[in-house]
Amino acid sequence: MIDDALIIAGIEFNSRLWVGTGKYKDFAETKKAIEASGADVVTVSVRRVNIIDKGKENLLDYIDPKKYKILPNTAGCYTAKDAVRTAMLAAEAGITKLVKLEVIGDEKTLFPDNEATLEAAKALVKEGLIVLPYVSDDPIVARKLVDIGCPAVMPLAAPIGSGLGIRNPYNLLIIMQTVKVPIIVDAGVGTASDVALAMELGCDAVLLNTAIAGAKDPISMAQAMKYGVLAGRLAYKAGRIPKKLYATASSPIEGMIGN
Repeated sequence: MIDDALIIAGIEFNSRLWVGTGKYKDFAETKKAIEASGADVVTVSVRRVNIIDKGKENLLDYIDPKKYKILPNTAGCYTAKDAVRTAMLAAEAGITKLVKLEVIGDEKTLFPDNEATLEAAKALVKEGLIVLPYVSDDPIVARKLVDIGCPAVMPLAAPIGSGLGIRNPYNLLIIMQTVKVPIIVDAGVGTASDVALAMELGCDAVLLNTAIAGAKDPISMAQAMKYGVLAGRLAYKAGRIPKKLYATASSPIEGMIGN
């Protein structure tokens, strides 16, 4: 959908499906799944996947930075200090100024630490990075992050890797009414209908990883996610019919015999 490009901080994205690189059996499978997804944004955990040391097996040997927009993330960070250090490490490698900011507050639920996320976002924005923060579906936190200078926010649909789908669509709708920046649903989706729903609600993109990498057939699931995003976005733009309690005839009755 080239004619429906997403623009964040002056950067044009041709795909509204963004994908991760964790949990695949190897880099070769990762490459195949990303290609099948049609995504042009690939997020990489700086702490878990090598994109910096060219002397070791490097994900970028399989994922061409000229073809894809690499989005380093700070997954695995539990303090603002660690998140800032990790993000700056990726930035200093010269790969991109984009960073997905993730500061986890709890090991069991993996919910984000909102306070630490705000602290880290403020520091990274001052360093000139384009900060895309992973947050809970809290409109107030989203507003504060935008006020800091984040050009988009990434609220969760459900806990990371849970596959539960969108648990609170109403909070997402409130966030979209509260801030006027792109909203990227991140974490918790499980299948194509989940991403279609996110797009039908009016979200601007979906970022996912486990739903593809953990599927029995990751390549086929990647394709399903691609079509789910496309269908959801087209449906949103088309404008659905209003919901009604009672039936409405599909065919007009004017001009029918006997009328």
